[in-house]
Amino acid sequence: MTAEMVAPEWMHQQITADEYDSWSAEQCAGIEIVDGMVVMSPSASKRHNRLARILANALDAAAGSDWNADTDFDVRLQDVPLTNRRPDVVVYRAETIDITPTRPEHVLLVVEVVSPGSETTDRIVKVDQYAQAGIAFYWRIEQTANGVPLIYTYILDPASRSYRDADMFTGTIRTAAPFAVEIDLNTI
Repeated sequence: MTAEMVAPEWMHQQITADEYDSWSAEQCAGIEIVDGMVVMSPSASKRHNRLARILANALDAAAGSDWNADTDFDVRLQDVPLTNRRPDVVVYRAETIDITPTRPEHVLLVVEVVSPGSETTDRIVKVDQYAQAGIAFYWRIEQTANGVPLIYTYILDPASRSYRDADMFTGTIRTAAPFAVEIDLNTI
């Protein structure tokens, strides 16, 4: 078995923003680009996808006309070297819906639902990347064995470009402005 049979050649080379922008949506699905290199992620579980969708729908309903909440699209954290992350949920400015790529200045909140195999990336690596990019809020959701999610929230300290711990919730999310949302995650 050759290396090309395991992974295509382009996965072993640094990708530029222009190259990535020329790819089809199918080529971009299920991957992230970190420092120009393709990072493949295993498919998420049904529970993971459901939690992300329910949260995105609730945040979208609470956000009003100025903000949208969606799943499954890239946030371009930097162009050189290219870093595109695909958070599980993104809350972004409504007027930027047709602007591609979505950039950190368009984004208010990113949410990552931790899955087996993504613990270190979601707890450490992405936290630093989102903070350095200047995204104001980060939520990390841990899926516990008993099915009740733990939600860790973080707020950006603009001076240090790092997050500080905010609140932790179990099963229910209550947020302050700009959102007024309460979600009972025990029903998931």
